[in-house]
Parts: sequence; structure tokens; C-alpha cells
Amino acid sequence: MAKTSNVYIRLDPRVKEQSETILNQLGIPMSNAIALFLQQVILQNGIPFELKLPESKPVAYGALSDEQFNQIIENGIAEYASGRIVSAQNVREQIKREFGA
Repeated sequence: MAKTSNVYIRLDPRVKEQSETILNQLGIPMSNAIALFLQQVILQNGIPFELKLPESKPVAYGALSDEQFNQIIENGIAEYASGRIVSAQNVREQIKREFGA
């Protein structure tokens, strides 16, 4: 049997729980998934996927000035008034029509 080495990491509990749920459905233990990731790091000589910032950042209320917040609200009101917004009720009705749900 090959020698092994321990790796200890700290994770946000939600990240651990959500990833374990997915990995369990795939039948892959967390330790195997991490080993697969590290093997890909070696094979690709780097992170095996693209790392970049999202196109648009989520808006956090606390990070906005009063002017920015007011502008966002005004934009939302203008979109609603122009009819570019679909109500939740309309979405539910369309889902019922298309999928019988």
C-alpha cells in the first residue's frame, strides 16, 4: 500500500456540506475529490480551471452610498414601469402551462 500524508483544511461549513452532498451523489468521497484536484494541479502545472473575477459584483447594501442606492432603486422602478419586469405570478402561471406543475 502506498504511503499517505494528511492534509488539514478549514472550510466554511456551508461549503463543506454543499460539496459533500454533491460528491455523495457522485459516489466520490471528499478525500478522493481533493486528491483528484491535486492530481490535476500536477498534470496541468497550475489550477485546473480558470480563475477570474465575476463580470458584475453582487450588490451589498452596506457598500453603497445613498446616491448609488437611490440610483439602483430608480433604475428598478423605471424597468418595472417600462414593462421589462415579469411578475412572480406570471412566471408561476407560465411554468404551470408549460410543465403542468
